Amino acid sequence: METTGRAEHPLPYGTYQRAIERETLRFAEVVDGADPETPVPSCPDWTLADLARHVGSLQRWFGKLLTGLVQEPPRSRDVELGLPERAGEYADWVAAGVPEVAAVLRATDPEAAMWVWGEDGHARFWARRMLFETLVHRVDAEHAVGRESAVDPELAADGVDEFLVNLPYAGLFAPAVSKLNGDGETIAFRCADPDGGDGEEWRVRLEPDGFGLVAPTADGGAAAEPRAAVRGQAADLLLLLYGRRSYQGSAFEVSGELDVLDRWFTHTAF
Repeated sequence: METTGRAEHPLPYGTYQRAIERETLRFAEVVDGADPETPVPSCPDWTLADLARHVGSLQRWFGKLLTGLVQEPPRSRDVELGLPERAGEYADWVAAGVPEVAAVLRATDPEAAMWVWGEDGHARFWARRMLFETLVHRVDAEHAVGRESAVDPELAADGVDEFLVNLPYAGLFAPAVSKLNGDGETIAFRCADPDGGDGEEWRVRLEPDGFGLVAPTADGGAAAEPRAAVRGQAADLLLLLYGRRSYQGSAFEVSGELDVLDRWFTHTAF
């Protein structure tokens, strides 16, 4: 699948390595000292302790997958966690995993073929996935403790791409995605540059048997006008796709048929 965006995706592997370290340490810093029982509004029924345990556990599991370059879907997600008994120590535990994760990423050939649940059947898939899992949950933690969040625009645009490229395969753990279809209508997600200009654009076509990204035409454009479109800053689009924003919010310019957008977000909420 291809996007209609102009930038190159995915980003260089080293970018993911460095960003994972930064985002993990930022997450740990937000959680450190906060009440572990603080609710996380964007993750219903979760507390900060649940969120920290999730982030630290998932990174360690991804590290195990990469170390073994697994070729088949794993039968178990069991991994040695070394989880502290006290939830108040989870922040330090998350941060303590950074050197090991960094070492695994450095030792892994990003071009190595391995099992993934998404589009790109190479080790780099897991580095990219780990980054955006961590980044979005860092924003979740900041929201929970009342902090403002900032997301690098280049990373955010790559996160939009990563989400849309892999979403058609997410029915493995989000069954509603498998029921997302249509009659050929398209939805455009458009990045607005900070200076007010137009940035990248991704178009998704809903077909009777599923959905996928629309390949660009020969001149780089798109063949038909979308039935619905959402335009916003890259960071806002990323959080919108992850269900942390509403397209009805003031951060977005919306056009076209709202029922098409409603159908999209109903089936992609997980």
